[in-house]
Amino acid sequence: MVEVDQMHFQTVDYVIFALLLVASAGIGLFYAFSGGRQRTTQEFLMADRSMSCLPVSLSLLATFQSAVAILGAPSEVYTFGTQYWFLGCSYFLGLLIPAHVFIPVFYRLRLSSAYELQHFTWITGEPVWCLAVIFPLGLFVVTGFDLWGAVLAMGLVCTLYTVLGGLKAVIWTDVFQTVVMFAGQLAVIVVGTSKAGGIGEVWRKAINGSRIAGLDLNPDPLERHTFWTLGVGGVFLMLALYGVNQAQVQRYLSSRTEKEAVMSCYVVFPCQQIVLCLGCLMGLVMFALYGEDSPLDKGYVKTKDQMVLYFVMDVFRELPGLPGLFVACLFSGALSTISSAFNSLATVTMEDLIKPHFPNMTEAKATLLSKALALAYGLVCLAMAYLASIMGSVLQAAFSIFGMVGGPLLGLFCLGMFFPWANSIGAVVGLAAGLAMAFWIGIGSFVMRMSSGTPVPPLNTTVLPLFDNMTTTVMTTLVSANTAKPTGVEALYSLSYMWYSAHNSATVVVVGLIVSLLTGPMKEKELTPGTVYPVLGTLLFFLPERYREKLCCVTPLAQKVTSHPHCCASSCSVQRSLGHSLAFLSLLTSPKTPTCSLIRWPRKTATGQRTAKMTR
Repeated sequence: MVEVDQMHFQTVDYVIFALLLVASAGIGLFYAFSGGRQRTTQEFLMADRSMSCLPVSLSLLATFQSAVAILGAPSEVYTFGTQYWFLGCSYFLGLLIPAHVFIPVFYRLRLSSAYELQHFTWITGEPVWCLAVIFPLGLFVVTGFDLWGAVLAMGLVCTLYTVLGGLKAVIWTDVFQTVVMFAGQLAVIVVGTSKAGGIGEVWRKAINGSRIAGLDLNPDPLERHTFWTLGVGGVFLMLALYGVNQAQVQRYLSSRTEKEAVMSCYVVFPCQQIVLCLGCLMGLVMFALYGEDSPLDKGYVKTKDQMVLYFVMDVFRELPGLPGLFVACLFSGALSTISSAFNSLATVTMEDLIKPHFPNMTEAKATLLSKALALAYGLVCLAMAYLASIMGSVLQAAFSIFGMVGGPLLGLFCLGMFFPWANSIGAVVGLAAGLAMAFWIGIGSFVMRMSSGTPVPPLNTTVLPLFDNMTTTVMTTLVSANTAKPTGVEALYSLSYMWYSAHNSATVVVVGLIVSLLTGPMKEKELTPGTVYPVLGTLLFFLPERYREKLCCVTPLAQKVTSHPHCCASSCSVQRSLGHSLAFLSLLTSPKTPTCSLIRWPRKTATGQRTAKMTR
């Protein structure tokens, strides 16, 4: 390859990038003046619950596939090899469990937001996640692209189509942006492979350079990447993202039927595998072209992530327009994630903070306020981007802190949905314990590595979706085989970042159950069937019948919940019972409003088993 240290966009690249922004804004304008014209909160925040399977699944994928992931996966494979690919093994259970456990509970209760806990976590954490996808735009210095022009253009266009078109516009722009992401990655791989001498030559160089990793079955949880850390630990990370993440849950609930919501998880599974393979293949093509003598070693770039953009500019230097396509691909990943954040923040603020205190607010005022909230969050995100540019390492610390929240939140949902005797005191104490453990391990690991003089790799050396990809800053250093194995507290600090979500969620569940039993477990009369998923009885099959019945006394059989055609989704009294079961995780509603969930209480049959009847 010709050594080129200064490469910049040409006119055609800017044109292609501008077309992306214009198309995204156009979709928002279309939905602003079509259909119901976003005149109700249900249409603006929930897309009238009318979305089909395909756009929902592609939107789920786009929200996951941020600009951070597009840049980070190739650089991970280039540096460490294809071991990262085994993360794909976690996708199956990571999507199957949400499809058949979380979606039925959320969808049948007709919720609008995933959890009231967002008062404390989502509203403070989601703007930080906006920074996570804006931050990689600073890498565009390699292309000569003006940083603030990029941030302002992306932020304003994203805010525009989110405010005007609501969730429908967000989902359909995600579909468009997913196509752009695939096109950009494929273009880089095809041209790069051609310049490297073909796919056979790419594979040969990857093998000779020890970049093709085998199946590592080492059970040591301190190892950075093994089959178990990626394939098993990754399941919990995926559950935190696709099971209880408000942005994803909101998309499930926008589906026309529960079946289509479930199918969206099945459709996104092969798409995730394709995206993962494209990222790994791009990293191998980079290695085939540069080998061990990378642009980073030559001083052309300052970080491993800039190396990906340098690679794109180098490969496409004789093909004007294609660099613009790849940058449009990166912007698509950022736009899809940020627009999801804006819409989700507006939904949570409206449904969980404002409506309970202003129950008589008219629909017109509520819709207008929802749009104003989306606009305000967009402007706040732009302001935080400016602060990030002058705060340096604070941003990196914010990423790590946000990543530690995913596991405890997953544990909190599991505590309420799977254990009928868990009470609100146990939930609060369990959550506090999980968060304390998360920050203790995360901060302790960072301090230990800094004090030992071990250099901390760049933020995106390994990229993971949504929550736990932020913790890689403290966990992605290769350890020499001669290094003494850590013991005691140091071993805890050396835990692989892929186990963070599992470890922290387990802490919440264990502590929450112990505290619930000590303070008085939840009583059967305090729960409504449908808020507890019936899995505990199956797991405790080895116990005598009387003990199982006592432990699972309020766990209903699998059932469909009939929705009353005239009920407002945000005023269902069954959501009130979910607030007890999930420990203040659902909406607080008025007990005087009609119920959507027409279910009778469980009763004993002649055989002593409990059933739940549904009135149709």
